[in-house]
Amino acid sequence: MKVIGFAGFSGSGKTTLVEALIPILRLAGLRVSVIKHAHHRFDIDHPGKDTFRHREAGAFEIVVASDIRLALLREFEQPTQLSVHQLIAELYDGVDWVLVEGFKDADLPKIEVWRSTSQKPARYIHDDFVVAIATDSPDQLPDATQRPVLDLNDPSAVADWLMANGERFAYQSDNYA
Repeated sequence: MKVIGFAGFSGSGKTTLVEALIPILRLAGLRVSVIKHAHHRFDIDHPGKDTFRHREAGAFEIVVASDIRLALLREFEQPTQLSVHQLIAELYDGVDWVLVEGFKDADLPKIEVWRSTSQKPARYIHDDFVVAIATDSPDQLPDATQRPVLDLNDPSAVADWLMANGERFAYQSDNYA
């Protein structure tokens, strides 16, 4: 499995880029998973549904499955911040690429998504895990860099770069145990 993170400030285009990469990688015959960091309390369940009722009754985990989908809901008794490596360990072994959105401080190789219009600082200047920058304004990067600068508005080129450099993103779980 190959793992690449996407880091950037809110509104930089991380989700849009990841969303565009998924079908491109799928067309190349690759199986893709996504890990998304949620900053706020979120819920994918709804009052009145069986799984919601099971959670409300106190179940620690609920697995709901059909012939086309599986979902695992896990309730933590105390607030728990899982590492990106613990989340990767939860994924299916047969996946080719894991696209990690958020987790900007994770010790994973990542592409920084940066826009000059955001007026936010660039991370690549101080984050050694940033391996490339995807931007719509390469001429406005705050510091010169030897890292590849990718066109944020050309997801096919970003996907081509990922696939051409895939071996450098091979994930070794024993490195993070």
